Amino acid sequence: MSYRRIAFAVAGAAAVLAVTAGCAGDPAPTPAPSGSDHALPGTTSPGSTGTADVEGVTAAQAAKLCSDMQAQLQNWRTYTPTIGKGGLNTVVGTWAAQNGINMIDLIAHKSRIDAITQANCADVRQGAMYALEIPDLAAGLIGF
Repeated sequence: MSYRRIAFAVAGAAAVLAVTAGCAGDPAPTPAPSGSDHALPGTTSPGSTGTADVEGVTAAQAAKLCSDMQAQLQNWRTYTPTIGKGGLNTVVGTWAAQNGINMIDLIAHKSRIDAITQANCADVRQGAMYALEIPDLAAGLIGF
């Protein structure tokens, strides 16, 4: 199977997971107001855990994104960066769907993921960038 087919298969699986996560039995939480690429209120120093709202997501939503990413770090280190990027897209897509994040706004402002993770789990963000061989998380997001 070629890398291109694998990449398409991973992207397709990410789309299916994002859609099915949004259709889960529990009602989705009220959507947080969407942020934009502006100065980040309440950011914390790198490596610390943030507690303030950043980029239109609550601290609890940001913590969930961080824990979901941290759970996948070993997989991303094990597989090729191309396959790992598909995993990043799956994590972000599922997280956004489960938290009522405006997907269209997220696609237009991919750097929000970097801002959220920098403020709340800089070490996880750094580990993901290293494993996926990307300069920032936005560079690894395909359809976002």
